[in-house]
Amino acid sequence: MRITVIGGGVGCARFVLGLRELVRRRGGLDEISVVVNTADDWWVSGLRIAPDHDSLLYALAGVNDTERGWGRAEESERVSAELAQWGTAPEWFTLGDLDLGTHIARTAWLRAGASVSDVYARLGARWDLGAVLVPATDQEIDTIVEVDDGPIHFQEWWVRHRSQIPARGFSQQNIASATPSDAARAAITDADVILVAPSNPVVSVGPILAVPGMRELLREAHAPVVGVSGIIDGAVVRGMADACLTAVGIDTSARAVAEHYGARSADGLLDGWLVDTTDADAVPALRDIGIETRAVPLWMRDADTSAQVAADALALAATVER
Repeated sequence: MRITVIGGGVGCARFVLGLRELVRRRGGLDEISVVVNTADDWWVSGLRIAPDHDSLLYALAGVNDTERGWGRAEESERVSAELAQWGTAPEWFTLGDLDLGTHIARTAWLRAGASVSDVYARLGARWDLGAVLVPATDQEIDTIVEVDDGPIHFQEWWVRHRSQIPARGFSQQNIASATPSDAARAAITDADVILVAPSNPVVSVGPILAVPGMRELLREAHAPVVGVSGIIDGAVVRGMADACLTAVGIDTSARAVAEHYGARSADGLLDGWLVDTTDADAVPALRDIGIETRAVPLWMRDADTSAQVAADALALAATVER
């Protein structure tokens, strides 16, 4: 079976780790591809930084810092401090020395003419990831946040201000001219199952769907599309997705996010949706609008619980009608 995941960041990484564990327990014959958000990428000190991709890369490689939740384990930060002293990098955006090695390699390949897809493949070849990471698009589509004082890059709003400055909206630069990468197109078209990870709906999944042609690919795919809620009992599992949801007028609830994605039968995204058992009251309403919904435990605390969430998502996908 060919399984394609849509998402990015830590929530997606945890889900894909569970999916990979499930695949290995079942004999390792299934193929996993992840279509990764590229819209939180940006330039720092002349280097191209890709947080959503790198969170997945490091987690699947087993070299991530599990305590901080981002970056490499056993890091030092001497170079980042030196860059801040030279004024080429903001003090509020810390890059570890090992992490900088990834960014330097990425930038060198890009400047030599490699596509973002090429770079993903080269970085992923270093470790046995158990999954193939592909970019949603090969074009640069950095996310810009509209705030009262004017537009700022998403990373400044997210990292420097911790999303405490009210956002008036989000947009992606050059999105109108972007196209799905060939690798993303193939991952969606050839998939037997498509899973939407419990990633931030606004700034991780949203920019993927905003790439012109991406929604059409997903609607026309022969595979069922099942999503996993990253909202449990009215609260985000991790991060500051609630600030993003509030900014675009969406309630922080599993039901509201599913309604935001919409039913594929009504030109939306989803055939199925997993909510946590604490949100079971959302099931009837979502079924009424054409999204087959199940309530199951969604907390991914370890390998067993994470694999079970993946198993529940695949089980739901096997029952929904296209």
